[in-house]
Amino acid sequence: MREVRVRFAPSPTGALHLGGVRTALFNYLFARKHGGKFILRIEDTDQTRFVPGAEDYIIRSLEWIGLDVDESDLKGGDYGPYKQSNRKELYKQYAFELVDKGFAYYAFDTPEELEVMRKTLEAQKASVQSYGPKTRMTMKNSLTLSAEETKQLLDSGAQYVIRFKMPENEKLVLKDIIRGEIKADTSLLDDKVLYKSDGMPTYHLANIVDDHLMKISHVIRGEEWLPSLPLHYLLYRSFGWLDSMPEFAHLPLILKPDGKGKLSKRDGDRLGFPVFPLHWEDPKTGEVSKGYEEAGYFPEAFLNMMALLGWNPGNTTQEIFSKEELCQLFSLEHVNKSGSKFDPEKNKWFNKQYLERKPDSELAEYFIEDAKKDGIEVDKEKAALICSLVKDRCHFSHDLWKESTYFFIEPTSYNEANKKKFWKEDSAQILTNAAKILEQETDFSSKNLEDKISAWINENGLNFGKVLNPMRLVLAGECKGPHIFDILNLLGKEESLKRIKKGIEVLG
Repeated sequence: MREVRVRFAPSPTGALHLGGVRTALFNYLFARKHGGKFILRIEDTDQTRFVPGAEDYIIRSLEWIGLDVDESDLKGGDYGPYKQSNRKELYKQYAFELVDKGFAYYAFDTPEELEVMRKTLEAQKASVQSYGPKTRMTMKNSLTLSAEETKQLLDSGAQYVIRFKMPENEKLVLKDIIRGEIKADTSLLDDKVLYKSDGMPTYHLANIVDDHLMKISHVIRGEEWLPSLPLHYLLYRSFGWLDSMPEFAHLPLILKPDGKGKLSKRDGDRLGFPVFPLHWEDPKTGEVSKGYEEAGYFPEAFLNMMALLGWNPGNTTQEIFSKEELCQLFSLEHVNKSGSKFDPEKNKWFNKQYLERKPDSELAEYFIEDAKKDGIEVDKEKAALICSLVKDRCHFSHDLWKESTYFFIEPTSYNEANKKKFWKEDSAQILTNAAKILEQETDFSSKNLEDKISAWINENGLNFGKVLNPMRLVLAGECKGPHIFDILNLLGKEESLKRIKKGIEVLG
């Protein structure tokens, strides 16, 4: 088997969408599985769509996710430069080579002439309404002009493009690792533009030339490029590169949560979830979009959830995988052909699994930082203890503090629904009696308090819920949180009794 070399080749036209993230991830996992190289190539030939800051955003996103690149303009490598705008002369050479071999031609049609062609074909209700085998001999190009006329136009600086000369009536049978056989009829395909007189290639030419020169072994890319596969195959054939042509794998779409259509930024805005890995501010519009990092996702949880969007490990129900496990298990054969529904709630579940598995000492760091924002200093030991008690109710690190503020800030109100449900006519008297038990205790450990209060409840024939729910309400402001006796222990004797007394006074 040839050396595995794969590339992620984004265009710097904005923030990195989730579809691009998954493409990068699957390329990375495939490379690591086979001991190969993962290459970052920036495809910036379309300068009209270039967005300042987008390239840096792509690089930072890959770093946050943990996809370490083997070759790039920053990392270096033997096949650079890895930015297409720095490779322009190469593409010119190969474009002219195709013309010389008769596989491409110069086209001098003006935008107005192209519009007339389109309208004529539309009026005729032609089966193929594009510039291709059925129309090119009616247009202004080096196939219909004499060699002398073509030379005169080129020498005069006339605007031109180089188009690929699509073979007529050829039936192609191509292979895709994920989808199997792909059939195409060249008579239905158009003569794509490969090169423009401004010196810039189109995606199709630059992509093929770079993949060949960088010795790419497998092209793993999105489903939207599947219609380009016949042209790309024919370009490899025209250059005489079929022996080194990479294998292709086209990934399924990431679908909207309802499964109807491709996931878009608009869906995220509408339903309230990010579609970018990191915070992004569009320099053209000023629009700000929150990313998964800012939403509180751990990078390893984000990576895990993205890996299972369209891929499954086979005969296992396991869903939580480390990056190392994913590298070992990943295979293109287990990538789905059909699209995968994006599930924002499931994504939260993934983050929760990682949060619960993290050491309390690590979670304490997040807790301390969030507490500082509210002007409260917390020592690490106490923060870690609180995190251990509340993390099973949290999805994100910022939830840890939200779920725990009552340990540091006395409630100023009581949850109305809880009050209506749990505060009864005899609640004040029950808590008054419970407070007397607490007042007598010198050992305010959770275990001792539970033993003493439980014994008192049983001796007096009381219901645990009638005692503990009202007590939780006055201590925390609502009936939530960890074990009630852990709350008492953390608040301490003086603060606990103070809150019970105040609750009795307010609630009556």
